[in-house]
Amino acid sequence: MNCTLCQTLLKTKADEFYFICDTCGAYLKDQKFYLNHLQEKDIYAEHKNDVNDIRYQNFTSPITNTILEKFSSEHLGLDYGCGTGPVISKVLNENGYKVELYDPYFYPNENYLNYKYDYIFSCEVFEHFYQPKQELEKLLAILNPTGLLIVMTHVYDFEIDFKDWYYRKDPTHVFIYTKKTIQFIAQNYNLKFEIQNNRLIVFEKI
Repeated sequence: MNCTLCQTLLKTKADEFYFICDTCGAYLKDQKFYLNHLQEKDIYAEHKNDVNDIRYQNFTSPITNTILEKFSSEHLGLDYGCGTGPVISKVLNENGYKVELYDPYFYPNENYLNYKYDYIFSCEVFEHFYQPKQELEKLLAILNPTGLLIVMTHVYDFEIDFKDWYYRKDPTHVFIYTKKTIQFIAQNYNLKFEIQNNRLIVFEKI
């Protein structure tokens, strides 16, 4: 199996389920443990993502607050992988912002590809990418210069016991990022980046 981000042949094992990429530092689930699309969709459909739940709004607020701070209602955004409850888009819409929605299972309309965006955000999505290289290149192609790609995912810290980590135990998580992975992405795609609290990554397209 090759790394799905940098194409390096994977040799180092983190455990029986995950490889560690020696080049980009990502932790990748062995393909033989991938779920099929029906299994994956069933798990996503079970998520209780109520857009009116204040706890859910608070959880996603790092993305929401970043957009409200850096953009105006004149800018166009994309909620990529919005899931069953696009809570960030709801809050932004209430503030007069324009946001397109896309999710391969729940909002599968691919008209979003016909626009250019000032900001694109993905909340708890990037760790589900089977082909992160393709996904990144697709998103960056529709992001305007100086635009932001805002990603919420839990960046793995080596002080955490990987085998007992909750992120590893989620059967839908196939690609886990480390700080080395984020640095690799920024360097290879000419992006500036900032990581906040090991959860929020803000990439700027130069």
